Amino acid sequence: TKALVMNQNTREIIYSKNLDTPTPIASVTKLMTAMVVLDAKLNLDEEVSITDMDVDYLKGTSSRLPVGSAMSREDLLNLALIASENRAASALATSYPGGKQKFIQEMNAKAASLGMMNTHFEDSTGLTSNNVSTAMDLAKMVYAAYQYPLIRQITTTADYDLWLSNRHQPIHFHNTNALVRENANSSWEIGLSKTGYISEAGRCLVMQATIAGEPLIMVLLDSVGKLTRIGDAKRIKKWMEHNYNTISLQRDNTHSDIV
Repeated sequence: TKALVMNQNTREIIYSKNLDTPTPIASVTKLMTAMVVLDAKLNLDEEVSITDMDVDYLKGTSSRLPVGSAMSREDLLNLALIASENRAASALATSYPGGKQKFIQEMNAKAASLGMMNTHFEDSTGLTSNNVSTAMDLAKMVYAAYQYPLIRQITTTADYDLWLSNRHQPIHFHNTNALVRENANSSWEIGLSKTGYISEAGRCLVMQATIAGEPLIMVLLDSVGKLTRIGDAKRIKKWMEHNYNTISLQRDNTHSDIV
């Protein structure tokens, strides 16, 4: 119901729908969570424990990270961005200097600094529907997150194995974006990716991808079916590959500054 396809370099809007309509953004939130952690230059090797504060009592979502388990901050970033692990994203906030409240303040300050004027955060996971943004604001967030090599690397990783000290086998996690999992065997050239879902937000997907030689930012929000956001991304790719020459001739059309 809200969407944006934008050329990352020229800022040309190729397609838009309900561009400035605020909407819950679910786990797309975790891109901001990662930026705040990395901006603080915290020790990524430091061990962080999952606590009762990280359990989801709002939606009741499950987790394979037991309370009391400990892992590095880098593990938490990987799990939050690859598998959209909510306890991992929560632990990044609760272990932040100054605690969760300070972390949320930093998320909103970062949003303001990026010009995301229709965005508000209340938690680091996206489980609350009070985390709201617009397609245009999220394009700004994707553009900013793309400047972090570690975020690019992590979000385009298909699988991740977590080793916990009390287990003989690793816990295996998959990327929540099927296009990333298919990336090695497909024509997709994805530079950044994040999915999101809560009932209030619908199925969401934000990506940076190079299509027809052009770097694009895609924001697809509130799709109904489980596979719709993936299908729409594929349709955008197909359309771009067949219409790129026409687009390039019209490049003097609509522009929008996102920096």
